[in-house]
Amino acid sequence: MSDKPHENYSVVEHGFETALWSTRFFVLLAVVFSMIGGIALFIVASVDIWHVVMTVFEHYFGAKGHVPHFHEKIVAELIGAVDLYLIAIVLFIFGFGLYELFISKIDVAERSAASKILEIHSLDELKDKLAKVIIMVLIVGFFKRAMNTTYDSALDMLSLAGAILGLALSFYFMHKGDAHK
Repeated sequence: MSDKPHENYSVVEHGFETALWSTRFFVLLAVVFSMIGGIALFIVASVDIWHVVMTVFEHYFGAKGHVPHFHEKIVAELIGAVDLYLIAIVLFIFGFGLYELFISKIDVAERSAASKILEIHSLDELKDKLAKVIIMVLIVGFFKRAMNTTYDSALDMLSLAGAILGLALSFYFMHKGDAHK
């Protein structure tokens, strides 16, 4: 017996492996649509903020009368826009990470002096970065809901304080691990 594989088997194996390796380009669908989704969310959030600016301008300089809970409504809309921006960032990190993991390093990014936040070297690193931004989205969502909740009793206020303490502790421990990297 020879240690050399059969020539026909080698050609078939090479063809199959080439086809199999080429399927990684389907990841480009997720990359492209993540970027499109992120851009769409950036546009929507920016339009929302523009709407807030125009509402504030009309409220203080226009002919609008007293609007009940005006400040709360403005802050809630701004928090909603921040929420959309954060979700857009999740989509961008996801798209860049998939591209770098499955397709190729982004040469332009490596030559750039910009932040290395979008530089991804492993699937675990991508998951960590996504998890941190998603936690921020959840915190912003909590803040938005907490603003719109009515607190009728001392127990309600104590629950809110406990939730804020829990968020602060989780945020502290989430970032405590970053000092070791």
